Amino acid sequence: MVMLKVFVNWGDHVRSYENSIPMKIEVRDAYVHNLKHIDIDIPLHQVVAVSGLSGSGKSSLALGVLYSEGSRRYLSALSTYTRRRVTQASPAQVSAVRYLPAAIALRQRPSVPGSRSTVGTMTETLNVVRLMFSRLASHRCPNGHQISPTIEIARKMAVSGDEMGKISCPVCGVKFAVPSAEDFAFNSGGACPTCGGSGQIRQIDPQTLIEDPSKSLEDGAVASWHLPGRNFMPYVIEQMGVRINVPYQDLTAHEKDLVLHGEKKQYKISIPSSTGRVFNMDHALYENAYQAVEDTAKNSTNERTLARLNRFYNFAECPTCQGTRVAPHLLTSLLDGKNIAEVSAMTLEDLAQFVNELVGHLPENMQKMAQQITKELTQSLTPLLELGLNYLSLDRPSASLSTGELQRIQLVKTLHSQTTGVLYVLDEPSIGLHPANVTGLIDIIHRLVKMGNSVVVVEHDPTIIAASDYIIETGPGAGKVGGHIIAQGTPAKIKKNRNSLIAPYLTHTKKLSQRQVSAKKHIFDQGRIGLHVTDKFNLHDVTADFPLQRLSVVSGFSGAGKTSLILDSLIPAIKAQQKGNPLPTHVDRLDNEQIKTVKMIDSTPVGKNVRSTVATYSGVFDYIRSLFAATSAAKKKKFTASRFSYNVKAGACPTCKGTGVINLDIQYLPDMEETCPTCGGLRYNEDTQQVKWNGYSIADILNLSIAEALSVFENQPIIYQTLKLLNEIGLGYLVLGEGTPALSGGEAQRLKLAAQMGHEQKGTLFVFDEPTVGLHPKDVEVLLDVFERLLSQGATIIVIEHNLQMIANADYCLDLGPKGGQQGGQILVAGTIQQLSNNASSFTGKYLQAEFMTE
Repeated sequence: MVMLKVFVNWGDHVRSYENSIPMKIEVRDAYVHNLKHIDIDIPLHQVVAVSGLSGSGKSSLALGVLYSEGSRRYLSALSTYTRRRVTQASPAQVSAVRYLPAAIALRQRPSVPGSRSTVGTMTETLNVVRLMFSRLASHRCPNGHQISPTIEIARKMAVSGDEMGKISCPVCGVKFAVPSAEDFAFNSGGACPTCGGSGQIRQIDPQTLIEDPSKSLEDGAVASWHLPGRNFMPYVIEQMGVRINVPYQDLTAHEKDLVLHGEKKQYKISIPSSTGRVFNMDHALYENAYQAVEDTAKNSTNERTLARLNRFYNFAECPTCQGTRVAPHLLTSLLDGKNIAEVSAMTLEDLAQFVNELVGHLPENMQKMAQQITKELTQSLTPLLELGLNYLSLDRPSASLSTGELQRIQLVKTLHSQTTGVLYVLDEPSIGLHPANVTGLIDIIHRLVKMGNSVVVVEHDPTIIAASDYIIETGPGAGKVGGHIIAQGTPAKIKKNRNSLIAPYLTHTKKLSQRQVSAKKHIFDQGRIGLHVTDKFNLHDVTADFPLQRLSVVSGFSGAGKTSLILDSLIPAIKAQQKGNPLPTHVDRLDNEQIKTVKMIDSTPVGKNVRSTVATYSGVFDYIRSLFAATSAAKKKKFTASRFSYNVKAGACPTCKGTGVINLDIQYLPDMEETCPTCGGLRYNEDTQQVKWNGYSIADILNLSIAEALSVFENQPIIYQTLKLLNEIGLGYLVLGEGTPALSGGEAQRLKLAAQMGHEQKGTLFVFDEPTVGLHPKDVEVLLDVFERLLSQGATIIVIEHNLQMIANADYCLDLGPKGGQQGGQILVAGTIQQLSNNASSFTGKYLQAEFMTE
């Protein structure tokens, strides 16, 4: 602690206080997830990086202890009424945490905003733009006269009552109201009357209503009659004289018209069941194929049902506002000759330039006010530009942003709020960030500290870790062998620590290159995939080729066109070719003879709840249950394999129903999860646990790690081979009964890959979108070994990536740029890593060469 003497002057009284200002957070006996009852002091008012292998306990410490306790304690100061309406974190498993500020977390996977959210609304930058248009724009009177911007408009907006915002046209004298800032909001009064501010209209696509014309109505030809509560429609239309036992395509024009457009009317029908019984309905309401969709949409509030309905709709640009979302009459207000839709469509970089030049184009008596407004906008744009988001525009839908873009926007909003005394917990903010933008991120993180806050950042990027004030490393391994603090101190101290796993990457003693890459002249020996993109976002007339049975990396700035080329063009084109469908409209050529299967592997969690475990997802649990069912004890009790599933009532614990935990609702306090008191978290009832196989109960097996289970199942080939593969790809520490939703991104990714390995992969294309997210450099080495195994089995791999370690180990690289948005979309390099690092126009090559030079 720091001892400070503080003098406070209250009128005639001067008092002095000696205060002890905490300089560190004291964590005692933390045992969240795999943390081994650790004690640690974490500096306040500094940038603290938490590093470690995937699954070693980084997030457990940063999010499970610091954020969980920091946010919970802050919310506990609120009223009971408020707390009951706020999602609260459960108390962390820790004996004591002292001197902990209120905490805010920027998570690795931010929630996806709704369809009405844009970059402008999300960053709140559009609020300033709307204010600019209200106060500084040239407005048009009802008679069509364009009025130059004047200080009078701003003054009129400041008055109250009926005269607020009303001015007179100097040409025709008509008095009219100038739009206010709120009037320009497309989520409010400024919304286009046709689309309601969404920018799109949706219409039912007639082609989606008939699922299969070769089917009859009673066999399910009408897709919309599969919606809940509509399965009896064939029997209703039969009463209207329509044949329901012949293919839809053979119906008469009149019969088809009744299916699609028949009148909504009640009929008396009889419905036969599979058992021979007949159910009578006296008032069965007929809904034609269109009405079935429309009425379901009108009456349903269930999100899943509404999402299912989207397949029946075509979404098209609104014909009234042309997708701008704004009411057309507002487009007559001009700011330096541009309306609000045109300004919103600018890239942030162009917008910053536009705002910078705007003030000089206004009358002199307006410039002081304009400078004040534009300064606010410039302050909002600067951190966005520093974080490499210059290619985005205010009208870009938030739902179309990548995880990394969403997280960086959250970081900017945090900075703009100018808070102080807060603990910010950032979960890998470098996601989706090109090395050229890392410096901007580091500056913003340190700016948070300068504002009086503390920052804890969970990171794997050596550049960001090296730029922190203090480093904490968890390990030494992951899972059961993790959860310890193996090193802590300043970056200089960590670099000298022999226990540190990140030190070799900070000192550059560990080389980036790991694989033996293909020689330039042999890269295309096994063939190629080629495509030509005519026009897709910022890709214009782009031809790309990828070698077969090689590891290819697509690199470049965020927004350079990587996703557009691979996820929006190559994959859809190959899938269309496989189905015999036309290529996407923006792809006019696909050269592909060998790729028959495309597999997209991401790092999103696997399984939806705790009932999905490593054992069930990997497929070994079915075989394990069969082993138990084959024991004499099980046969004597007449237990089948299903008895040994914790998802079946007969075998599951009656208290927790097979989950191993119970949740307690404590009113305004956060729900409390505790280990089931009946089974002790083992999931099974006592009778099921009494059956033993080779001395193990089924619960004992689920408590084994993969590595431990190898010796137990060494004589069971199918189970052993699966476990051996999981162990070889670095997942040996995972416990068989561990819930898959709790796995890290890297763990989930490798678990998915394991299901694809071990057999011939020729003709298979694996596509990875930033597979290094959440991975320590040592984990990336393991992932590269997994890629090598896939390649040896004949697979072709394409990776979209910013990570220099992954790029340095590619056989072939396609680098897009030179920057993002309108400044991207060009193929700068198509060749070897040496060609990339030697290319003067490539930012990726520049940073790659710098890494090679420091090795």
